[in-house]
This record gives sequence, C-alpha cells and structure tokens, in this order.
Amino acid sequence: MNIETIAGQLAQVGYVVLDQPLPRSQSVQLYSRCKDDERQRFQPARIGRDAERKQLDAIRGDVICWLDDGDCIDHGYLAWMEKLRSGLNEVLYLGLFDFECHYAIYGAGAGYARHSDVLSGRRNRVLSTVFYLNDDWQLSDGGALVLFAPEGDAVIDIVSPTFGKMIIFLSESFPHSVLTACKQRRSIAGWFRVRDIT
Repeated sequence: MNIETIAGQLAQVGYVVLDQPLPRSQSVQLYSRCKDDERQRFQPARIGRDAERKQLDAIRGDVICWLDDGDCIDHGYLAWMEKLRSGLNEVLYLGLFDFECHYAIYGAGAGYARHSDVLSGRRNRVLSTVFYLNDDWQLSDGGALVLFAPEGDAVIDIVSPTFGKMIIFLSESFPHSVLTACKQRRSIAGWFRVRDIT
C-alpha cells in the first residue's frame, strides 16, 4: 500500500479509488465470508442511531454483518486497515482512533438513497471506506456508488462495485448513494473514527 499516494489524493480531492489494494487471495477469502447463506449472521440494516434507529427498506435495502476480529479472515482485513489508519495518521495527522466495518449484501432491487455517513448529533466518522466483492460485475448490473459534491446535486464520481476495488472518502464532505442493484451486490463498508465530537 502506498500511503503517500492515498494521503495525497485525500488531501487534494477528498477521496481516492484504489484498484486491487489487497492481494486477490485475501479478497477471495473475504468474499467467502460475505455470503448470505448463513442467515443468522446477517441482519437488515437500519438508519439513525440509538433509540431512533429504524429499518426503512425504501431508503436502505442491505443486510449486514459486523466483522469479527476473532475470525482469521476478518482479522486479516482489520489488520490491513489498521496499517492504513496508522499510516494516514502519520502523514495527515488526522487523529484516527479506530475503525469499524461490516459486510453488506444488497439483493436484486435494493439500493441506498442519498445520505451522509456522519450520524446525527455525532461527528466522529472522518473517513469512509467501501471494499467491493463482486466478480464479473457489469455496468448494467447497477449497484454503483454515486459520490456527490459537498453542496448541491453535482455528481463527482460514479464507482462501479467491481471485485477488489476500494474507495476511501472524507465522511463529512461527500453525500453518496448506492444505485439499485440488478443482482446480489457484496461489499465491506467501514469508517475510520476519531474520539466522539458532539
């Protein structure tokens, strides 16, 4: 991983798209963990926080499962992200304190309406990450992440969720959405955080 390149893009434009930052063998292992055949692991995603958390399929249609540091495959991904966290702190002095992430599966017909990753009343998410686990993904399969300008409706980028691709972006700066997927779409969504700022 080239921390300087990643940090430079984040400093200049606020986001970076990485092609195959992890070894393919590791990505294949992560794909094996991100399957919906273990229904007890995956639960419908909700929006909001604390008592105001709600499941609203019209806004967000994925099911999620938080990564488990006790699992060797999950641990490998979390260790990689820890190196990234440490490196970005060294170069950009971001004060990133920890990282949280979950597997996300969108079924055919599901998406996520435009939103911000900064939770209401809390400003501790600094960097958002999405790592994609979709082999043989075509443009016509939908499911792209649309990154909007900080103000207004201008589209800055459209990122196809192809296998092994990752996007990292400033959580407060970029509203985004997930276009409706035409077939099952898998990813790992995560957030680098600082200590709570209210």
